[in-house]
Amino acid sequence: MNLTKILTIVFLLAAVAIGYLLYDSIDATIEQAKEIERVENQVKAKLELIRDVQAAYQGTYGDYADSWEKLISYADTGKIFLVQRTEKITMLAYGAEKSEFIYDTIGSVYVKDSIMGNMSPQKLPELPHAPGKYFSLYAKDSIRSGVNVDYIEVADTYPFDRTRTDDADNERRRPLRFGSRTDITTAGNW
Repeated sequence: MNLTKILTIVFLLAAVAIGYLLYDSIDATIEQAKEIERVENQVKAKLELIRDVQAAYQGTYGDYADSWEKLISYADTGKIFLVQRTEKITMLAYGAEKSEFIYDTIGSVYVKDSIMGNMSPQKLPELPHAPGKYFSLYAKDSIRSGVNVDYIEVADTYPFDRTRTDDADNERRRPLRFGSRTDITTAGNW
């Protein structure tokens, strides 16, 4: 066997090895991105559930729950009242219409049955990807331009994607959250 054949075989084996390493590196990156997307979808679903329970709490009590204990208790035993709205239109003598709205409470359903599904209310604040770690909860009411407003923010305190940081310039690269401590919103950053 001459030197050319030996070098050809060595370079062929080296090319195959480098090709495999490149493929494995790309495949690992793709699998990691899929895992991050799967976990973040779970976090988003949990944040949407918390937002729904907070909206029901606000509808019942007039403000957001400012502690997990209050929210868990409400999710476990609270009720959402079913209200039927009817409109009565009366024609006035001079041709105009007068509208009158009548609200009637026709029943109630438990929050646990209507919003929570099969999730235990005690698991509400826990991060789906990090047992023992919890979402942060901020709820406060204040006076803004003479009007009482409610602020709420619920954020992932332990992001699965470590590139998500609080000081990121792009809002979508910050840890997953909904609401704001300074704006009146319940929108998520996803």
